[in-house]
Amino acid sequence: MTANTRTDANGVDLDDVGTNPTANPSFTDLIASRLSRRHLFGLGVGTAGTALLQACGGGSGGGGAAFPIIPPAPAPAPAPAPAPSPTPLKLGFNPVAKSLDDVVTVPAGYTASVLYRLGDPIAAGVAAYKNDGTDDPATYDRRAGDHHDGMTFFGVNATNKWDPANASRGLLVMNHEAITPLFLHPKGQTIVGGVRTVADEVTREFYLHGVSVVEVNKNGSSWSYKQDSSFNRRVHTLTEMQFSGPAAKTDYLKTKYSTDGSKTRGTLNNCANGTTPWGTYLTCEENWAGYFRRIKGTDDSKRSAKELASFSRYGVASTGRELWATVTPDTADGQYGRWNTEVLGASATDDYRNGHNTYGWVVEIDPFNPTSTPKKRTALGRFGHEGACLGPVVVGKPLVWYMGDDSRNEYIYKFVSTKNWDAADIGGGMAAGDKYMDDGRLYVARFDEDGTGVWLELKLGVNNITSNYDKYAFADAADVVTNARLAADAAGATKMDRPEWTAVNPKTGDVYVTLTNTNAASRPIGKTSASNPRYYDDRTTANAPQLGNPNGHIVRFADENADPTSLRFKWDVYLFAARSTASADVNLSQLTADNDLSSPDGMWFSHAAPGLLWLQTDDGAYTDVTNCMLLAALPGKVGDGGAKVITNVDAATSTTRTQNTFVGKAPGTEGLRRFLVGPKDCELTGIAESGDGRALFVNIQHPGEGSKKDETPISHWPDGGSSRPRSATVVITKNDGGLIGL
Repeated sequence: MTANTRTDANGVDLDDVGTNPTANPSFTDLIASRLSRRHLFGLGVGTAGTALLQACGGGSGGGGAAFPIIPPAPAPAPAPAPAPSPTPLKLGFNPVAKSLDDVVTVPAGYTASVLYRLGDPIAAGVAAYKNDGTDDPATYDRRAGDHHDGMTFFGVNATNKWDPANASRGLLVMNHEAITPLFLHPKGQTIVGGVRTVADEVTREFYLHGVSVVEVNKNGSSWSYKQDSSFNRRVHTLTEMQFSGPAAKTDYLKTKYSTDGSKTRGTLNNCANGTTPWGTYLTCEENWAGYFRRIKGTDDSKRSAKELASFSRYGVASTGRELWATVTPDTADGQYGRWNTEVLGASATDDYRNGHNTYGWVVEIDPFNPTSTPKKRTALGRFGHEGACLGPVVVGKPLVWYMGDDSRNEYIYKFVSTKNWDAADIGGGMAAGDKYMDDGRLYVARFDEDGTGVWLELKLGVNNITSNYDKYAFADAADVVTNARLAADAAGATKMDRPEWTAVNPKTGDVYVTLTNTNAASRPIGKTSASNPRYYDDRTTANAPQLGNPNGHIVRFADENADPTSLRFKWDVYLFAARSTASADVNLSQLTADNDLSSPDGMWFSHAAPGLLWLQTDDGAYTDVTNCMLLAALPGKVGDGGAKVITNVDAATSTTRTQNTFVGKAPGTEGLRRFLVGPKDCELTGIAESGDGRALFVNIQHPGEGSKKDETPISHWPDGGSSRPRSATVVITKNDGGLIGL
């Protein structure tokens, strides 16, 4: 989610505030019994073997105890000569300098071209976008949405089937997280007395959220999208969707629209994404709670104690982020009223009191079947899903997805399928999703102070998830997944600082999680910890204070024995974001002017160049010096660094505090370089590559978002001149046709 998040109508930004009131252990609490320096430095942070080794039956024996001497066996035949080691990856571009210009800057030898912009038509007969707020609202279901975000390239072959290696034709599927209303209507949103009075404006906004599926093709050395492709599709807030898994057809999801709880309309606030090994797309509903209207003063007395606990835990208590529920008169099918989650009728089938429960899920979409109905996979839990990253795929083994819950003091989860993977299901569409994603085990992470951690199952009857839990009486399996945050609280999960994108290194199996940033209120100097070890004042060039950990960092972990189904893992901190000019106790990764960054958010490992990691920033702390950026990295593995003691300083109170931590090997400029800097006031988010890795697709989200009404926009990217800015996808190619970044 954008660092400069638009607040709801009450001015509340749930990214900053969070809704976790529990006393669950943060990393602070876990380290509270302070390890001695000698003990800390004696701890090892072990590494995991690769999934390939496990899949091929590799392994080694242990030993060390004394046993009776046994005569040696006959000498074995000489082993064949080992295959030569693959050439290590090497970054092959000169770093891009920081910039405040209103352009996209890439290294010499590369070209960045605009491919797909807000409002671009994706059906025959739809006119080009005027970009002045006057386009017909009825056409927006056939135009590109706003706030381009998480994205996947699905290669397509000549028979219109999925071909992951295809280098010149594919389906680009991307999220449209939110909107910048100022640029969507002639003069921004029309609001009178807290009420939306122009229904056409709301229609535009309904369609501009959600997901795009658009065919793209390479012609010579350039890429374009095909406006009249039969694959092109928009999934938005009015698209009908089915529920599957434990919560489907239960009382928690019953509404006036679906009296049996089997379906709903739409997907919303789609941030990061995921994929499946059978060739479908996963879109993840993140900060959905703020869109719903619920006036506590009139609704609380009509609710049970459990409902009130759930509302509080998810932050559903506002007038509605875009005021959609205020439009009158309502339509016959309740397009506006469905955003009012108050009790208005005699039962749940008479109103939308459960409307909020129909969001917060992972949604599966089949991009190869434009007539298919998306499904909300409830087995993966309901929270602020930042993404769903697929772990190693091994025939005969369960499938695993790793997920972050993007809000301060929230958790990291994983889902393990009950069924073992069968490669015969490739291309199986939604039926394969029914097989692997509707039945499994949902876990939440607890990080321990010694560099290890535990996956805690979220299941009725275990880990304190019972009807006797004092904060919330769990009733059944549907209750657990619908209120996954409360279940994680009960289990004793570890509070984290805005867990955002997850990515799995295909070379090592290590899982990386971006922790974008935090502030002094969430983590004061007395609450630093091993995995959130810094408290500092990141002063701007104008000498404005920024206290806490405003630059963020990246945690990584390795499941025990390189087995994603394992219940234990080891962790360290891969990278600490910081200004290159910061002190050594802040710039722990020893960043330079060529690779310093703030607020890591988007993150993705290349398929064409295994081991190459792309990092994107969503920043408000370093924007006095540079716009947001994309960096290329060549990370090592968990445990490649060591233990360290740092000193934190609170200049305001003259307080100092030492803190133990585990620091990954400093990347240096050989292992981390700035590759791209975006235009003014944007976020870099969403990344994918063609099947051969010679085209990189990157999303530029909300350029000029901080612009004020009746003023000249901050940005005019990508069209230039005096145009309104537009979120857009760019495609990056290397002028010599080589692999991107290498």
